[in-house]
Amino acid sequence: MQFDLPYRRDRAVEYARRWALSRNPLFFDFTGRGGDCTNFVSQCIFAGCGIMNDTATYGWYYVSAMDRAPAWSGVDELYNFLIGIPEFTEANGGTGPYAVDAIEAGTVEVGDVIQLANADGEFYHTLIISEINDNDVLVCAHTDNALDRPLSTYNYASLRVLHIEGARLVIDTDASFENLINGSSLT
Repeated sequence: MQFDLPYRRDRAVEYARRWALSRNPLFFDFTGRGGDCTNFVSQCIFAGCGIMNDTATYGWYYVSAMDRAPAWSGVDELYNFLIGIPEFTEANGGTGPYAVDAIEAGTVEVGDVIQLANADGEFYHTLIISEINDNDVLVCAHTDNALDRPLSTYNYASLRVLHIEGARLVIDTDASFENLINGSSLT
C-alpha cells in the first residue's frame, strides 16, 4: 500500500533559513570532512516531508554521523535517490521524498534542490532554493554558509535542478499480516 505525502516547501525553506548560518545540534557537521552541503539540504527536505527511508545502502536516512545512508550526505547519491534511479527505487521500495528533473519538467520552485558541477561534469555542491525573484534565484547552503545567496555569485560549469514532488510511504501490508499471523512481529 502506498500513501503520497505532500512536500511542505514553506517548512523546507523555513528550516533552511533558520539553520543556514549555524548548525542544528541534532546533526553532525561534515564541514572539513567532505562538506556539509548535502547533509544540510537533506535536513531541509526532511523538514518539508517528515519521512526518511531506513533501507541500508539505497535509503535516505540519518541516525548519526556513523549511521546514515550515503544519499543523506552524498551529492550524487542524493540525486540518485530523489530521481529514482532504478536500482535505488527497487532496493528502497519507493519510500521517501522523490523528485524530477526540474529543467526538463519546466518547473522550478522554492524548496527545490540545485546541484553544481565543475568543468569535468562532476557534481560537487548541493543547495536549496529559498527564493525566486525577477533578478536571481536565491539559495541557502552549508560548508560555505549561505543565507539567501544569489545563485549568480557561484562559480560553476553546469547545474541540475531537482523539483521535489512529494514523498511516498510504502507499507507492505501482506508482510505485516504474515508476521502477525505467524506471531513473529507486529510490523
